[in-house]
Amino acid sequence: MKVTVHSLAAAIVAAGALCTASLPANAYRAFISNEKDNTVSVIDTHTWKVIETMKVGQRPRGILLAHGKEWLLICTSDDNRIEVYDAKTYAFIKNLPSGPDPELMVLHPSGNPLYVANEDDNLVTVVDVEEGKIVAKVPVGVEPEGMAVSPDGKTVINTSETTNMAHFIDTTTYETKANILVDNRPRVAQFTDDGKQLWVSAEIGGTVSIIDVAKKEVIHKITFEIPGITAEAIQPVGIAINKDATKAFVALGPANRVAVIDAATHTVEKYILVGQRVWNISFTPDEKYILTTNGVSNDVTVIDTGKLRGFKSIPVGRYPWGVTITDD
Repeated sequence: MKVTVHSLAAAIVAAGALCTASLPANAYRAFISNEKDNTVSVIDTHTWKVIETMKVGQRPRGILLAHGKEWLLICTSDDNRIEVYDAKTYAFIKNLPSGPDPELMVLHPSGNPLYVANEDDNLVTVVDVEEGKIVAKVPVGVEPEGMAVSPDGKTVINTSETTNMAHFIDTTTYETKANILVDNRPRVAQFTDDGKQLWVSAEIGGTVSIIDVAKKEVIHKITFEIPGITAEAIQPVGIAINKDATKAFVALGPANRVAVIDAATHTVEKYILVGQRVWNISFTPDEKYILTTNGVSNDVTVIDTGKLRGFKSIPVGRYPWGVTITDD
């Protein structure tokens, strides 16, 4: 039988009705930025239903929690700002300056400052979240995209899509310490929890580069092969690595799959079929589930990380892009 994304969605919905035993012991809220609708969908992870749709600024993409996880920060790219909302009441709080066309951002482990990739300006903007002002602007490569910060807070990473590099920036001096070449069009950067490795996805290159942080060099590249899918359709973007660094999950864009990787051996163990053009992904805080944003099918797939399968498809807005999840 030929399996399509549409038949998968139907199967996921049917399975969801039978999977009440799979519901998490802890209920969280997931926030999904919908790039084309200028909205954020709020999902209750106990019912796996959208409980609120927030109207926000133009072209929301990067999204995260700040200020003790009481604030929801959203990159509204076409408005050239970061919008701040109350994460519980969904009320607007304030705008933060961001530089032009903010796309992705990351928060220092201390909770401040915020590091923002400005795609149109070849800069990383450093923003004081509490005082609402720009602290520094760091020149990087062409079309900055991915952002990551080391667990010790000493290094912030930016990936530049056109320069094809991962830039290592000192968070004290804002000087660039290293520029590491990766494959074409790097998108997302993710540190392992111990800070020893940095994983960088290359959308057009079709690989994930694993960088030894101490040596500042690429030590391995993961490639992907899916029967029946052309190499051009396999476009790695979002990365999620579990806390003990045993498993990594990589969203593969138009391949409509999430790759499951043994993080120790760097071997691909499985491909999980999800919605169309899977973009970004995130664990629930207990790591029992992963939520994927599927930009063309306009839904979120819920993956059971124990069974390594998708079991629920949740309709959201148009072009879901970013995802962040509360731990309350």
